[in-house]
Amino acid sequence: MRKIFLIFILMLGMNLVCNANELSFIYINGSNNNDEKMKNWYENGVNKLHPVLRKRFLKNSAIKKYYKGFDDKLAIKEEPVIFFWGDKSKTDLDFVKKQLNISKAISSSGAYFARSLISQYLHDALWVQKTHNMLPILDELNEAVKKEVASGDDVILYGYSAGTFVTYQYLFNKLPYINLEKLFETLNADKDVIDFVKANPRKNTCISALSYDYAGIGNVSSAGHLILNQNKEQLKKNYLTIDDMTQKACAPEGRVKGVVNFACPIVLFYSDISDNNYELNFYNRLMIKYIMEHGIFMLTVNFREDPLGFPTSRNLTAKEIEQRLGVSINNPTGVIYDDSGVWSKRCFALAHTSYWTARGTFSKAIVKDFVNGYKFQYDEKYQKKILKRKSKKSELGVND
Repeated sequence: MRKIFLIFILMLGMNLVCNANELSFIYINGSNNNDEKMKNWYENGVNKLHPVLRKRFLKNSAIKKYYKGFDDKLAIKEEPVIFFWGDKSKTDLDFVKKQLNISKAISSSGAYFARSLISQYLHDALWVQKTHNMLPILDELNEAVKKEVASGDDVILYGYSAGTFVTYQYLFNKLPYINLEKLFETLNADKDVIDFVKANPRKNTCISALSYDYAGIGNVSSAGHLILNQNKEQLKKNYLTIDDMTQKACAPEGRVKGVVNFACPIVLFYSDISDNNYELNFYNRLMIKYIMEHGIFMLTVNFREDPLGFPTSRNLTAKEIEQRLGVSINNPTGVIYDDSGVWSKRCFALAHTSYWTARGTFSKAIVKDFVNGYKFQYDEKYQKKILKRKSKKSELGVND
């Protein structure tokens, strides 16, 4: 048991340290944060949460034992980094509000009230999903990540509510999990193009770097297909620039240590990720393989009273992930873990906006899930205990 625990601590440390001077927490806002009042509400909430969360991380016994082994060299930045995108949707939302004012004269008060609520709370979540709105946000977020990395820091991304869409799309579009030779073969490119790629090997890259905004190798269509540049000679020429474009467009290799999503409605808005016929799921599987093989953690932490806090999946071992996705995961060190049962002691109507006021409970849950996620994946005894508990629930007809 002691040996297993030491292995767990070592893996945890490898994931967090990687010779960084400090660890930066980057917080990403959700929807309905597009005016000055709501922007201030969000920033005040983060500024109250961050010191509590930071203290929890630094005082955790498992992490602390690892720090001592490295002379306390790891530190978490005292100031939070706030990445704010809410103001970008304001022009579109103002247009919707103008249309609402027209309907006020011809609608019942109940219908008008319902429309107002829907537009206020769901507009930004729908807006940020659209590719032409999301991609510039991802580029800006990547610049924010690079800024922290340039000062010697690794980063953890915290996505709140619709901010979880941004963290998910950031991992999907910016992690360098694309092997170019395999990509061209999978897309059934012409043989001379594949031969050209084999004769001119390049580093792994990301979805963003392939796009016409960067290398011009191909773009993702609205139907979820990656379509290669049809001009064969231009495709070859563009291909030779891909390493430079990877440097510009992709996340810095090994510096994004993890993601914590909370108040997470991803399942509601991205249900197409369950469709095996949706081509982007092929790349989604490669992304998950990369996360597991490169020591990245991906936590989902929701208050159980939060009506918009959807579980992303039941917790799976690396072997189960392999079986589910049909991929081979070599020497896994990463973690994907969900805890959507955190008791906030708030009523359901307030729970979605209570992560700041219940910051003690929330911070404690994040650190606990961070540790338990690694234990579930890499502590054989703990894993067996959890799987046995799940098996008993299954026998009783209880969903896990």
